[in-house]
Amino acid sequence: MQQVSVLEETLWQAVLSRDATIDGKFFYGVRSTRVYCRPICPSRRPNRNQVCFFQSPQEAEIAGFRACKRCQPKFETVLNPAQAKVLAVCRYIEAQGDRIPTLSELCSEVEMSPSYLQKVFKQIISVSPFQYADALRSQRLKQRLQKGEEIAHAVYDTGYGSSSQLYEKAPKQLGMTPKTYQQAGKTISIVYAIAPCLLGYLLVATTEKGICAVKLGDEADKLEHILNQEFHQAHIIRDDHTHKEWIQAILDFIGGSEAHLDLPLDVRGTAFQKQVWEALQKIPYGETRTYTDIARNIAKPQAVRAVGNACGANPTALIVPCHRVLQSNGSLGGYRWGIERKQKLLTQESECTVQD
Repeated sequence: MQQVSVLEETLWQAVLSRDATIDGKFFYGVRSTRVYCRPICPSRRPNRNQVCFFQSPQEAEIAGFRACKRCQPKFETVLNPAQAKVLAVCRYIEAQGDRIPTLSELCSEVEMSPSYLQKVFKQIISVSPFQYADALRSQRLKQRLQKGEEIAHAVYDTGYGSSSQLYEKAPKQLGMTPKTYQQAGKTISIVYAIAPCLLGYLLVATTEKGICAVKLGDEADKLEHILNQEFHQAHIIRDDHTHKEWIQAILDFIGGSEAHLDLPLDVRGTAFQKQVWEALQKIPYGETRTYTDIARNIAKPQAVRAVGNACGANPTALIVPCHRVLQSNGSLGGYRWGIERKQKLLTQESECTVQD
């Protein structure tokens, strides 16, 4: 007992000092919030009596904790002080809301020279600090427009100096004018079906072009709620008979009698996300890759964290097999539909490959 106490006190001191040299070697959870973090997390330090320690994200999630959105512990660990500072810059930018901080401001925050910060930030994140902040601002605008907020308010509240400034960037950032984007989905019809499966419940949603969403869960009504939130402006109806052959193919895949899913997709994502999703579809049945492997495969070796985010944003589970991606240390990492489902899928695929 005394040994455990000494070890935990050492880990706690590392948390208090945000020791980057020990990042990735353990994680801490906060009982009051049920959130777990890296030791370098920039969030306010919790009370010591609320803290417990874990050896891996998987252990924390099995214990009922969820990943911190600020330090993202389920993705690749930060390996050196420079990467830790880049992560701190990302969190600082995200916290600014409706403004883009200056480069000198960011340099003061992490005590780096402008040229070095620009260099390492682009190496690790694949874009400059300004491009990262600009992309966040664009994402906030999209979320406001999707909720039906008045365009003028959304434009100014997200930090654009003028509507003309936005309209110049609209074709690249939104793919269309703000007005068109705001109305996107109103003319889309989505048909979905829900079926029980070995992993709980399966929801498959389709448009006239192909499958737009595949979701897994324990409760059918929760899956329906998630779908309606994501496509809140579309016309959505349930029909368990439309595209029944597609649904059966996915059920066969879950059951282990189908090794390949070659189904039409109608998914929306950034160019980077689509690049990652295409790479995931090339992972052979029964095999796995790491987030680092995928980053190298798409010729962006420094974008490991961005690859993890793209895996988490994958809208079509199983068809785009993000469950086949692991952390570089071999641990499962994260999975939107639950670590246990990820483990079951990988175990089944491995067993079926051995039998063949």
